[in-house]
Amino acid sequence: MSFRLASAAALVALLFSSCASDSNLTVLSKSRSYSSASSGGYGGYVGRADVYTTAQPSATLSQQASGKPKDKHGMAFYKPSERNRLVRTTAYTCSEDDHLQYGSQNATGTPLRYTERVRSAAADWAVYPVGTVFRIKGMSQLFVVDDYGSALTGTNTVDIYTPSKQHMAAWGRRNVELTVVQWGSYSRSAEILAKRTHYPHCAQMYTQINRMMSAGRTASTASR
Repeated sequence: MSFRLASAAALVALLFSSCASDSNLTVLSKSRSYSSASSGGYGGYVGRADVYTTAQPSATLSQQASGKPKDKHGMAFYKPSERNRLVRTTAYTCSEDDHLQYGSQNATGTPLRYTERVRSAAADWAVYPVGTVFRIKGMSQLFVVDDYGSALTGTNTVDIYTPSKQHMAAWGRRNVELTVVQWGSYSRSAEILAKRTHYPHCAQMYTQINRMMSAGRTASTASR
C-alpha cells in the first residue's frame, strides 16, 4: 500500500470512528472566500460558489477504459479489484424538487455532509455500496457514498452532493479519475434496501446486490 493510501486509510478510520456526528469537523461557510491557489488548487471557495478543480484523468486510465464493457452513458464497468477508475460524475443538492421531501438527510437517515474533509455522494449501491470511501484526483476531500438516486441505478455514475443549486451548477457533469480508498458494505446496503423494494430503483439495486453476493462477486474490504 502506498504512503498516500495509508494516510487516506488512517483518515477513513478517523471518519468512521465519529461518523455519528460531524461536530469535530469544520463546515465551510458558503460566504467563505479564498483562492484556489492558496488552497493548493483543491476546489476552494471563490465568492459564493465553489471552484471545483479536478485533475485530468491519466492517459493510461482513459486508454484502459476504452476496452471495457460500457453502461448507458458509455462509461466503463470495472471489477471490484480495480480501485482506479474513469468515472462520470454529476452533482445534486437538497433544494432540488425531487429531494425536498428528504431535506438534508441522505438515504441512511443521517445528515448529508459537506465539510473540508468529508463530503457525501450518491451512487448505485450495487456498484458502490453504502459506506464506500473514495478520492477524486485533484481534490483533497474524501467522499463517502451514503445516498442513492433513481437516475443512477444501472450506471457507474457518481452524484456529488453540493450545498446549493449554484454549487451544483459549478460542478456540472465531468469525467474524473476516482480512487476507491475503502469499500463499503453490500450486506448493509441490502439491509437498508430490503425495506424499500416498493420503489423500482431500490428493488433493482437490492436484486443485483443479492445476485452478486450469492455469486461471491462483491468487493471485500478485508481482502483488498
